Amino acid sequence: MSSRLNLLAPEVRANPYPFYAELRRNAPVSQVDPGGLWAVSRYDDLITVMKNPQVFSSEGIRQTYRPAWIPDYPLADSMLVMDPPEHTRLRALVSRAFGHSMLSRMEPRIRALAKEAVAALTPGQTVDFVEAFSFRIPLAVLGEMAGLPASLHPRFRQWVEVITHFTSIGPNDTAKHEQMRATVNEARQYFAQVLEARRKEPREDLLSDLLRAQVDGESLTETELMGFMFLLLVAGLETTVHLLSLGLMRLQEEPELLARLRADTSLIPRFVEEALRLHCPAHGIVRLTTQDVELGGARIPKGARLLLMIASGNRDESHFPDPDRFDLDRPNPQNLPFGYGAHFCLGAHLSRIETRVALEELLARFVRLTPGDGEVKWNASLIIRGPIRLPLVAHSA
Repeated sequence: MSSRLNLLAPEVRANPYPFYAELRRNAPVSQVDPGGLWAVSRYDDLITVMKNPQVFSSEGIRQTYRPAWIPDYPLADSMLVMDPPEHTRLRALVSRAFGHSMLSRMEPRIRALAKEAVAALTPGQTVDFVEAFSFRIPLAVLGEMAGLPASLHPRFRQWVEVITHFTSIGPNDTAKHEQMRATVNEARQYFAQVLEARRKEPREDLLSDLLRAQVDGESLTETELMGFMFLLLVAGLETTVHLLSLGLMRLQEEPELLARLRADTSLIPRFVEEALRLHCPAHGIVRLTTQDVELGGARIPKGARLLLMIASGNRDESHFPDPDRFDLDRPNPQNLPFGYGAHFCLGAHLSRIETRVALEELLARFVRLTPGDGEVKWNASLIIRGPIRLPLVAHSA
């Protein structure tokens, strides 16, 4: 490529995949904008990085989340930015409160919430499906898991919308700096109050479980608890929101696929897996090199920040034949939508359940999706990609 690719350029955000393919062909490990990040675009190189935290450290994310204008951002103290053994300890504590038994208890309630969201959709009229469906279900699920009142859900969404744009904020964008600081402070104060209330009066919810969790006599510290609360907002909500929206876009584009799923709902889990591969919401994660290293034919200096382009790896031609085609019959791919290795996402199972149940309920009522009035609008983030406005019309039988 003759010049650095800017991953936040509007034309890239609208359809990044041709640009990712060019990187895989011609510059699989190379510097991109913003900031001269080293982009890693091929599947095998991504696996190499994620299997070697001693050389490619998660401290790269901590560095990203600690710019001078907000030195106390809680995500910079979450397990997202830790390497073993610190990450191992924290993951063990959190997983005690985030296991399969809790998710199994939640599925009937997830279905009830999905039914409510589907019933509220107006057939034959343009609806912003991000607002009315994709955001509504995961937000309600997260609120119930944590025992947080539904009346505060609009505030949670506002916090998420600000926080998830963190990586797109420039060093001189003082207005956005102030907005981020105000949002973080508001969320931090609220979470501190809720955690204190749970200490005094524990409930059967995720927050009480986190406060009770112990491994070898150790509990989560105050800093670790706050870091997890912010991680829950981003990883526990935004990924599923975009997965649902991107899946709906695919069903609108391929009505025959929607008809096939309606005829055989047992195929919906396969649809979810292929949507995770082809339309991976988690586009990138950051690592920091701890030494000079060679990767993908490039020499990378110590202290360089790498952007692991998960969404590119999921379309790597060397691992996925005809990678740009949505193939419901594709053998279950070893794709990377929730990461790999030590940092594999704890919420992966929950996200899959929410998406499957939401689609089952939607397809039970509607037979077709068509474009609505207005344009699809995309977010601006190097880490997560998805529509923030999705006008569609749902047609009932």
